[in-house]
Amino acid sequence: MIKTAECYHIPVLLNESIEGLNLHANGVYVDVTFGGGGHSREILSRLGEGCHLYSFDQDADAEQNIDSMGLSEEQVNRFTFVRSNFRYLKNWMRYYEIDHLDGLLADLGVSSHHFDDETRGFSFRFEAPLDMRMNKRAGLTAADILNDYDEERLADLLYLYGELKQSRRIASAIVKAREKKTYKTTNDLLTTIEPFFQRAREKKDMAKMFQALRIEVNHEMDALKEMLTAATELLRPGGRLSVITYHSLEDRMVKNIMKSGNIEGKVKQDFFGRIETPFRLVNNKVITASNDEQERNPRSRSAKLRIAEKKANE
Repeated sequence: MIKTAECYHIPVLLNESIEGLNLHANGVYVDVTFGGGGHSREILSRLGEGCHLYSFDQDADAEQNIDSMGLSEEQVNRFTFVRSNFRYLKNWMRYYEIDHLDGLLADLGVSSHHFDDETRGFSFRFEAPLDMRMNKRAGLTAADILNDYDEERLADLLYLYGELKQSRRIASAIVKAREKKTYKTTNDLLTTIEPFFQRAREKKDMAKMFQALRIEVNHEMDALKEMLTAATELLRPGGRLSVITYHSLEDRMVKNIMKSGNIEGKVKQDFFGRIETPFRLVNNKVITASNDEQERNPRSRSAKLRIAEKKANE
């Protein structure tokens, strides 16, 4: 059952992230994470004549939320939904004959809808097929990964994407268990991994386990790298990058590209020793949700907002 935009996902750091875009007349903007449409709707409410917003989402469920946005005819004319992974940002902008962007917003967290949908396998709270694909049309599922990856590859992804210290022991147990039974549901996985987690940290470690699988299934780190690289190239001087992250892997990549212009964070210096970077940091310190917002929306507690502005060519 498709949920309405209101309960699909509560937009995090809504005002802070959009104010960070520094919206102006005749601008072209992109929301690469449409989700429930909350950020897109707010951007459209602030855009004037001559502006346009392109919003990306690869999930068919998200596309259903367009009708719930309550857009006026004028706003509809200034809005284009792109049913695609944001890693193809550059290709789609070329398709729409857009050479430069004035701002790009990304709310990289998984929509509340995905965690709450009992059929998608994103959460350990429900028994569901081990799917976890954002785009249900293609790609490996979490079950495919658990059943087919060798022990070393499993251990590496659990350590890298889930930061699980017992990754090798868990991977070994998964491989041993699948010899007797194929992984199909979330409960199949929980039966294997529960013994490795202490009661006090059980929920946090379970969340890390599911996070690692989700990132691998959806190639999230590769997609983020490609999107940030394309955004750096597409933003015009004065254009803004406003990005909300929820875990250290995402945040590190965003921080690196804003400070150095590349994902690796390799700082380049000119002849005089000055750091060369295409961006100027708008907020040197990350912006986090207020106590008020965290109380209203507990999923905002881990959110970090970074904003940067493309510098003029020197």
